[in-house]
Amino acid sequence: MKLVVWNMEWLNDLVDSEAGALKPDDRNVRGPRAPWKKEGPTVAERVALLREGLADLDPDILIVVEGPDRTTDLEILMASLSDADWAVYVQRSRYPSGPDNPRQNTSTQCVGVALRTDRGVFADTPMTISDVEDPAAGLIHTATEPFFLDLGADKVPEWFRYERRPLWVTIHPSDGSDFNVMGLHLKSKGVFAAYEWSRWWQMADANRMRLLAQCRHIREAFLDPYLADPASLPLIVAGDINDGPGFDTSEMRLNASGVETLMGSVWKPDLSLGNALFDALNERDRARLDFSDVTTTRFADPIFNDTYHRVMIDHVLYSRRSANWVAPAEVPRETADGTAYWKISDHFPVVAEITPPAFGA
Repeated sequence: MKLVVWNMEWLNDLVDSEAGALKPDDRNVRGPRAPWKKEGPTVAERVALLREGLADLDPDILIVVEGPDRTTDLEILMASLSDADWAVYVQRSRYPSGPDNPRQNTSTQCVGVALRTDRGVFADTPMTISDVEDPAAGLIHTATEPFFLDLGADKVPEWFRYERRPLWVTIHPSDGSDFNVMGLHLKSKGVFAAYEWSRWWQMADANRMRLLAQCRHIREAFLDPYLADPASLPLIVAGDINDGPGFDTSEMRLNASGVETLMGSVWKPDLSLGNALFDALNERDRARLDFSDVTTTRFADPIFNDTYHRVMIDHVLYSRRSANWVAPAEVPRETADGTAYWKISDHFPVVAEITPPAFGA
């Protein structure tokens, strides 16, 4: 079965939740636009491009990043973007403003999943959903509640939260083992405007500390105990993690990488996660840790015109207890009709073939 992870960029902008329908075709919304255009694309333009991209990708499992904040809204979108049948779910996310502030914020960019159900790939009940906001979800709920963590040299624990709760679903294929999927959209570390140098460093370090705290906490509070359990199902961790391999200049000051923390410690190799995009590299690029062929987004330099940076921040990670069940991933750059994916979203999709293993194989 084909798994696609795609940050589809501000899908919430497309739906009028109260009307239960897409917004008018001529409404301008957020999305990719040419630099010389002052307004964003229209709803009709975005729907046409997203529909082309989805048809080209042809997923069985679609992990939707920057999805709407209601399952009903994602149902409306999938019906507009595809003629296929889909089972969908959105993990709604509400979080407190601060450790002593009871006011709740609600994320308008949530993680969702859509399973194509008209090809016989899944069982009659295609997935079991866990509402991660509900304490009844167990450890995944507890591990994604706000938490205190000491990341600095001052030995003072700081308060952190997940602005977007992880998605957690169990997939039931028609053949092979059930497996679990965690969908992630972690805190962006980007600083996308020009600032005085000391202010830039302050913002960059703060963003990376939040991202690192989220990665470290979900690894220690959930992934380590889950992967250590011999009865646990095979696991996919996928989404926009907002971090790439290695240390950037700010991470060097923290001596830690978010995605590598999430993947696991070298001291616990049995609990580490594989990376399907790393698997796709040739031997030369692996040896050099050159990830330029698998970058997943690009963004404009805040100072220099016509300069773009390309980074790998979207990932498909997988548990290793079963061998060869996740094939090397790929990052398509354009559709079969020749439309560049950067015209559809600010992120490229990540595609991986999955063969659900026999449990314990």
